[in-house]
Amino acid sequence: MKEFLSANDIKHVYIDITASMLNLKKFLKYRDKRTEFDEIRNSGRVGLPCVMINKGERFIFDQTEIEECFK
Repeated sequence: MKEFLSANDIKHVYIDITASMLNLKKFLKYRDKRTEFDEIRNSGRVGLPCVMINKGERFIFDQTEIEECFK
């Protein structure tokens, strides 16, 4: 996903959740409370990679969906 965004000059901020405990906590706050992650949590997955749009307005988990969104 990161590569797609960069290759298509789509403005983004890449956050590595393994770089700091703060980054991980911020991600888990969304992951544990947002309905978009329900199926992911229920199947025992983490929910990465994902793209968060506008501070949690929308989450995208599939590159095909990203491509459609940014056409």
